[in-house]
Amino acid sequence: MKLPVTIHRARLGREEFKVIRPARRPVRGVLVDHDSRLDAYLDQPAAKVLAGLWTMAASSPRSLVHLPLRGNPTPANEPTEAGTRQLDLVLLHHSLQFAPSRWKDVRARLDPGRRQTVRLPAPDLSDDPVVHLESRHHRENRDLFHQHVHADTLFMTGSARVFRDTARHFVDVAREGPLHSHFCTTIHSTAGVLGNGRSIHVEYCDAWVL
Repeated sequence: MKLPVTIHRARLGREEFKVIRPARRPVRGVLVDHDSRLDAYLDQPAAKVLAGLWTMAASSPRSLVHLPLRGNPTPANEPTEAGTRQLDLVLLHHSLQFAPSRWKDVRARLDPGRRQTVRLPAPDLSDDPVVHLESRHHRENRDLFHQHVHADTLFMTGSARVFRDTARHFVDVAREGPLHSHFCTTIHSTAGVLGNGRSIHVEYCDAWVL
């Protein structure tokens, strides 16, 4: 699996941060904060990009993987609700120990970046759970996502294992979405992969308000 990306650097004092973005930002893809849940609406190219970025986050523990989505068109069948907002997305490994409160400064200092094509392993398409459900609250279990929303951005912080496992949701949407009148999948808050946070509903959409 190949993914064209741009690699950016930002310096804050003595620290330097590496940020990876897709070289071609998907325009038919949005992440919507519905308060009680998070909804991602994607066409096939956007779902493929998400699958690639999710897989990249598993193998890039020293990088912030950033997908700008705010301002994209909305799906034609998705009514605008009061109190909702579009979010960007950042994926990162927990070992980076990055505070989301620093993101706004990092984002403002990013250089123009350099383009390269990254070869990624195929996502894990098995249905095996990442962790046994009874272990999800164990203190030593690090194979969980933790969510934070800051500066209109959803931060998904997790381990390489949990990123590898959940990338299949986006692969499923890319493969199956165009074949069905309706196709969706959900990263459930009760599935043993979210340490704290809301379910993420991922839906295929081929009609957009442009």
